[in-house]
Amino acid sequence: MGEMILQVSHLSKSFGSNAVLRDIDFTVEKGDVTSIIGASGSGKSTLLRCINLLETPSGGEIRYHDRLVNGRGVNASEYRSHVGMVFQSFNLFNNMTVLENCIVGQVKVLKKKKEEARENALFYLDRVGMAPYINARPRQISGGQKQRVAIARALAMGPEVLLFDEPTSALDPEMVGEVLSVMQSLAQDGMTMLVVTHEMAFARDVSSQVVYMNGGVICEQGTPQEIFGNPQKPETKEFLSRFRENKV
Repeated sequence: MGEMILQVSHLSKSFGSNAVLRDIDFTVEKGDVTSIIGASGSGKSTLLRCINLLETPSGGEIRYHDRLVNGRGVNASEYRSHVGMVFQSFNLFNNMTVLENCIVGQVKVLKKKKEEARENALFYLDRVGMAPYINARPRQISGGQKQRVAIARALAMGPEVLLFDEPTSALDPEMVGEVLSVMQSLAQDGMTMLVVTHEMAFARDVSSQVVYMNGGVICEQGTPQEIFGNPQKPETKEFLSRFRENKV
């Protein structure tokens, strides 16, 4: 067993009478790349938003290094500096340059000096191939480039875990690869990642564990070899067969 970073126990989330997540249990160990797959509406993004405290769970526990994070008195922004998130819609500040987008959180949340934050931002922008664009504004760059900036911004906060919420679903097909290749190289570097994705090849080839969600519950989880090679549940088989027909 590796070092446990995140532990989700009996997690539930309802919006009014609609139970979106029911009794979710799973763990994330250091260096894991966990892909969460499933049809739209199965609760994947809500799970990620609960883990990042953007939604308040209705029940259950989320623990970070065995510390309860969904209780009272937790400093959410301090916790989020350890558990970063990359959104489907980039969420960049349009009135700031690429570089400023990657500096602002470090200065405001981590209280870094501007010069140190700048050097750190430049390092990660270079890491994702965006160093030539540091003075551009978000509207001047493509969707794939925006997402790479968003990844650099998240990395610049020095997180231990990165959550990705369908990071490629808002992109044109030709831009998907550039974002996935950055994520793949982060995985190779040992970054702990939790990825909600429709990209089955990424889930199959890059993940260390795959979680298949259906109707607000974890239907099946295991290694990519188990889930893609030998799924046990009829729902999992049916879901994956649709992707096999399309491509792979």
